[in-house]
Amino acid sequence: MTREIILVFCVLASAIVLFSTEKLRSDIVAILVMVVLPWLGLIEAKQAFSGLSSNAVLALIGVMVMGAGIEATGLMNRISRPLIRIAGSDEKRLIALVSAFVGSISAFMQNIGAVALFLPALLGISRQTRIPASRLLMPMGFAAILGGTLTLVASGPMIILNDLLRQGGLAPLGLFSVTPVGIALLASGILYFLFLGEAVLPGKLGKQEPSERERLVENWDLPREIIRLEIPPGSSLSGQTLEGIGLWQHWGLHLLFVENEGKATYAPWRQSLFKEGQVLGIAGTPEGGKAFSEAFGLRVLGHTADREQALLLENASFAQYVFLPRSPLAGKTIREIALRRNFGVEPLVLFSGGNEYREDFSDFPLRPGDALVVHGPWDNLRRLGREEGIALITPLSGQPLREAKTIPAAACFLAAIGLAVAGFSLSLSLLSGALSMVLFGVLSMDEAYEAIEWKTVFLLAGLIPLGLAMDQTGAARLLAEKLTLLVAGSPPTVILLVIAVISTVFSLFMSNVAATVLLVPFAIVVGRESGLDPRALAMLVAICVANSFILPTHQVNTLLISPGGYRNADFIKAGGFMTVLFIFVAVTLVSLFYL
Repeated sequence: MTREIILVFCVLASAIVLFSTEKLRSDIVAILVMVVLPWLGLIEAKQAFSGLSSNAVLALIGVMVMGAGIEATGLMNRISRPLIRIAGSDEKRLIALVSAFVGSISAFMQNIGAVALFLPALLGISRQTRIPASRLLMPMGFAAILGGTLTLVASGPMIILNDLLRQGGLAPLGLFSVTPVGIALLASGILYFLFLGEAVLPGKLGKQEPSERERLVENWDLPREIIRLEIPPGSSLSGQTLEGIGLWQHWGLHLLFVENEGKATYAPWRQSLFKEGQVLGIAGTPEGGKAFSEAFGLRVLGHTADREQALLLENASFAQYVFLPRSPLAGKTIREIALRRNFGVEPLVLFSGGNEYREDFSDFPLRPGDALVVHGPWDNLRRLGREEGIALITPLSGQPLREAKTIPAAACFLAAIGLAVAGFSLSLSLLSGALSMVLFGVLSMDEAYEAIEWKTVFLLAGLIPLGLAMDQTGAARLLAEKLTLLVAGSPPTVILLVIAVISTVFSLFMSNVAATVLLVPFAIVVGRESGLDPRALAMLVAICVANSFILPTHQVNTLLISPGGYRNADFIKAGGFMTVLFIFVAVTLVSLFYL
């Protein structure tokens, strides 16, 4: 064993210890590795920093930016509505549909992003149906991780795989080369929870912090039900106006929105005419809603407990404002300001002079210090808050959706994937798609920079040189020779099993990207020494480093611990069986399709 090999093993061991103990942030550890290797003379400085310009890092940046662009348009939210409507309140159906959809999304974007898109919706469904969040979030998280094995752009390990194959002198894999294994893994994960979910999933409610909307509802005793009513042909409501029917005076209700052909208009003007076929979003008590619907022969479509309605209101909220001293709005009334027509928000409560008004206060003069609570879409609420003399005091976490940019965003995304499928460089294809989103106005350049997770970028770039060092010093070959001796004469299945288990163990105590960088060169040498296809063994490594279920060390699992109220024991119980199933499926499929 040479001095260089000993030094590489020391760097490797130090990195593993630092990753597993988390004494330092993972990106700091990666940068340390990148800097230490050339100082020790194990690789040249140019090679140490080559990761920053690698195909893998640039492709990852492109995926991050395009994912942010897709999210900014609300495209995923609209796609999710029919899925949630079909699932209803059936736990198994909900798990199956959401898991399949999230897993499919993870094939083309970071799994953490796919989970982040569905997390608020699932938490809302949990509260409304009383299905414990812990029974919904873990299957979704596991599906997102499994979806990361569907394509070569689905996760960091998959993106970096071709770079490592090129370093080993092997031809790169195609975008969908790994898809047969990924489909089998995702299907097995969904079936696992459908058949064994009752036994392995915890049943407690997670600790969920109330949202700003929930706090306002509680503090101001705002309407808790949103009732959807359709105006059928022949209804006496058709042709009348909001002001003319006295919705609040007679029934204690507020009209939040009107749907025409599936498009919602919030806070309609009081003189707008009701028409047949419209769907009304009414806020108030069930009793008031029932009396109103019976008075005009309206058809009740659903309440806020319905999945479709919960998603319909996901981009609107309650908000509280205060009128400032010397406000130009002082002395004016809600009617004079034309709050509904000019800003598209519905006034619900006015607190003025120590008195709280909930009836029609449209003609009350506003005074400095008055508090006003309204309901409307995120962008309308922000626009009102930018008016001179009025202050928005409710933190708004939502972002206005750029629905007009949906088609350009989808086109840029699909074009980038199409270029990659056609054989163009992955980094060139994905960065072209990301740049196109900026040029078409889906994202600003500043938003594109914000979408890039620089911690992940430097983690990936910093660890690539370690793979180079292991290869150039002969460390990877030495490990491979030892393993080859260990499994000498063993069937190919045994070799695959050993690599799968080692990859799984590494992924539990360090990032899956780091494990991939460390183990792929090793797998390539094992393949050459044993006569097996090195690319198949390298692919198995990239697949099995996603097998991070038994401990909450994967970033997806870490994200779900708090909202799901999970403990380590919950992951050990559910993830233990999943880990064994994953290895069995991965080894079997790689053996059948790639050897």
